Amino acid sequence: MKCLVRMKNRQLVARIALATMLAAASLFAAAAEAQEEGQGQAVVTVLPKHESELQASVANQDLAVKVDGKNAEVTKWAQYPSNGNRLELVLLIDDSARSSLGRQMDDIAQFLKTLPPNTKASVAYMENGRAAFSGPLTTDHAHLVGELHLPAGGVGVNSSPYFCLSDLAHRWPSNDAGARREVVMVTNGVDNYERQYDPDDPYVLAAITDSIRAHMVVYSIYWVDRGAFDATAYANNTGQNLLAEVTQATGGRSFWEGMGNPVSFAPYFDELTRRFQNQYELGFTAKLKNKPEVESFKLKLSAPGSSVDAPQQVLVVPAGPAQ
Repeated sequence: MKCLVRMKNRQLVARIALATMLAAASLFAAAAEAQEEGQGQAVVTVLPKHESELQASVANQDLAVKVDGKNAEVTKWAQYPSNGNRLELVLLIDDSARSSLGRQMDDIAQFLKTLPPNTKASVAYMENGRAAFSGPLTTDHAHLVGELHLPAGGVGVNSSPYFCLSDLAHRWPSNDAGARREVVMVTNGVDNYERQYDPDDPYVLAAITDSIRAHMVVYSIYWVDRGAFDATAYANNTGQNLLAEVTQATGGRSFWEGMGNPVSFAPYFDELTRRFQNQYELGFTAKLKNKPEVESFKLKLSAPGSSVDAPQQVLVVPAGPAQ
């Protein structure tokens, strides 16, 4: 009799456990089905392999997109106007850079003066963890050139360029959500709060997330700062690698010339101009887990003869008329 009771108890426990498992599985499936439809956008640069070549024709069917490792649907693929319409640019200069940056001022001024007429631009300086603007975004590029000044050059004026980049992302000087937001950082990329190289530097990761949320495409030009540590090979390697993390994550590009400062910024600015003229807006839909999330992004382009720079991360928001 006791054996029979034990057997019935075991069967009851087994039924309860099975029912619990089925209920959990049902809840999990319901949660998966309840995922919202999300959407996002990315700025993608598509260049011909050689400057003399014409841009290859790229259509929607040439694109394969994955968001968070899952296939996503391309809803928009259109080249931005070459006249710089709705292009917003911030030149972010490290204020602790060496005064020798003055040798590059003519190149900087020329770049600003030759921006497309409709491009809104501004210059900001990295000062004590913030982006200090010389003035608002403007299409008066001649006036903007007049606001340029040499960096202060004081050691420690900027302890982390990534604090300044995050600050810029939080305080972008425009509310035009549909504009391209391009940033060119001039800095050595060293994080003085985390001098030991760490690919998971929390301040760098925060700057990447903030930049993605603000839809910024970040470029960098390496320039050695003042200070004994900043001039070392270790600092050079650390700064360049951290800057590459940021630019690759946002779809930009890092420019540097070995271990020292470049002779001229002009080739970099020529390359930037070429990139701005060959950028596309990509819209997509993807599953949204909960709230607006920064997710991994991968783009594969099947069109031959093209070089592609796309962000490694994107912001996915609830589907709707505006992002």
